[in-house]
Amino acid sequence: MTAENVFLIANSFALCGWIILIVAVCFKLDWLRDHVAGFGWPISMSVLYATLIVLFFGKAEGGFDSLPNVKLLFTSDWAALAGWVHYLAFDLFIGSWIAKETMTRGINRLWLVIILPATFMLGPVGLLLFTVAKFSTRTNKIPQTNS
Repeated sequence: MTAENVFLIANSFALCGWIILIVAVCFKLDWLRDHVAGFGWPISMSVLYATLIVLFFGKAEGGFDSLPNVKLLFTSDWAALAGWVHYLAFDLFIGSWIAKETMTRGINRLWLVIILPATFMLGPVGLLLFTVAKFSTRTNKIPQTNS
């Protein structure tokens, strides 16, 4: 299997996770949001990431000590793929967390129309938008704890 094939599979898998998250938010299916999109999917992608790291990262030139070495590191298809899967896993995890926090805190779910696509496409920008939404939308609802 080539890096390109794994890339296509990983992208399709991540997109399915985002579709599951959107369905969960639309129909208020907390278990689907938390256990499937928020846990199972990111953990599956994390297994792929760990596998790619173990098999290929040590073989790539470069490193993390300077920008030129980071650029060199990601000239390897397999190392670049590992980096991409890292993004896919974390963005979905954070998107699920944002959806849960939005609903738990009683923030209007319409914010998610902007925040989730931003998280999907631009990761930290979605987190930033959620933070803005959280602080600009004052609610009296206190988050529930399990204690």
